[in-house]
Amino acid sequence: MTDAPWLQDACSLVDAYRDGSRSPVEDTRACLDAIEASDLNAFSHVDADAALAAARAADVSLPFGGVPMGIKELEKVEGWPDTEASLVFRDRIGDHDSTMVARLRDAGAVIVGLCTASEFGGLNVSTTRLNGTTHNPWEHGRTAGGSSGGSASAVAGGLVPIASGGDGGGSIRIPAGFNGNVGMKGTAGRIPRGPRTEIAPLTVVKGCQARSVRDVARWYDVCAGYDFRDPYSLPSPGGWEAGLGTHDLAGLRVAVVPDLGRAVLRPEVEANVRDAAAALIADAGLVQVDVEVALPGLGFEWAMSNLAQLAKDLDGLWPACKDDLTREMAMGFEMAHASYDLTMAAQVERRRTDLNEALAAVFDQVDLVISATNPDVAYPAEITANTRVGDQKVGLENNGLLTIPANIVGNPAVSVPVAPAFGLPVGMQIMARHHQDALLLDLALQVERTLPWPLVAPGAPV
Repeated sequence: MTDAPWLQDACSLVDAYRDGSRSPVEDTRACLDAIEASDLNAFSHVDADAALAAARAADVSLPFGGVPMGIKELEKVEGWPDTEASLVFRDRIGDHDSTMVARLRDAGAVIVGLCTASEFGGLNVSTTRLNGTTHNPWEHGRTAGGSSGGSASAVAGGLVPIASGGDGGGSIRIPAGFNGNVGMKGTAGRIPRGPRTEIAPLTVVKGCQARSVRDVARWYDVCAGYDFRDPYSLPSPGGWEAGLGTHDLAGLRVAVVPDLGRAVLRPEVEANVRDAAAALIADAGLVQVDVEVALPGLGFEWAMSNLAQLAKDLDGLWPACKDDLTREMAMGFEMAHASYDLTMAAQVERRRTDLNEALAAVFDQVDLVISATNPDVAYPAEITANTRVGDQKVGLENNGLLTIPANIVGNPAVSVPVAPAFGLPVGMQIMARHHQDALLLDLALQVERTLPWPLVAPGAPV
């Protein structure tokens, strides 16, 4: 009898189904019970009947056959709320599955519900007016990050073994770093974003919050690959999980730049990232190279340009809906309406080109760049603005400075857990050239083998 959720990785749960030691129905019930009893507020919608029906019909020969999982609430699921985590769309219902959700269903996944996210994915926090505050399972009252905060909290908190995420400026990696998960942002286009793909601003990728590297690789086996409804999606070479551990890492050149030349880091976070980087370099036989990393700032103009999709969503609703929006989203949208013009659009493209050239110049000299994922440990959960509170040592405006560059130019980057600071997770980010996603997974696997991390937070359901 299974009375608690599975606290290992998703791949091992499939193995347990296949050898008969676990049951998809019992595991799904255990996850549903844990979600109901949890104070993390990681789910905004749960469909127990549909989940149990899928579990009863599960084909455990499939890659995720019978595995209970959460879907980030910004993802489209037919028949489920399609709120974009906003009061504005609290009554809207999805009329189709996204390509990624459809592929997960085809791979046998048991989708139990929607995980909370920040409003429209626009902030790296875990508080919205629609859903309230999602908490970090390592310490209640700390943020789960964003925008994939609910997914990260659910996985680290032992509610489901894996959950979907999306990353347009760090929205997979930031919460992964704060919650102690693996968070992979693939090369732009690695997982299709269709159907009805929103093209601009060419920074958003799909992925997951996972407990292990092989779980990420299996997710890629299932979800990666070209789809004609996303004209910017990439073909998949396949063999993501089977190929783990096959790269020769020795001799790869790496720059260790915890702050990427711009962010202000908490000293303890920087120290832990440097220690983990040194261990990886020694274990994998990497060659450390001193390279100056001076990435140009993206500025106000870039922030304003990213609100174009929101303008499409709110067409005909603004400004009447202003009071339903998170304060920061409303302020940003109001500023964009007042200030964004053709001159600013040109400046955005100039800054994008400058950043691409600067990062390309770095990768002319090295194969890998290691940094922190977040400048600090998880801050108080109720904060949504750049406010200094309590023991906070670095400003929240830093959050994103370490992750956004990979989104702007499309490079793959992975966050892996390293030694905690103050009892809270710390993430180390490894970035590589375009299309070297499999290499990054092997580097993450090396860290996992030599510096293993807790798969769930202390106190997860047992």
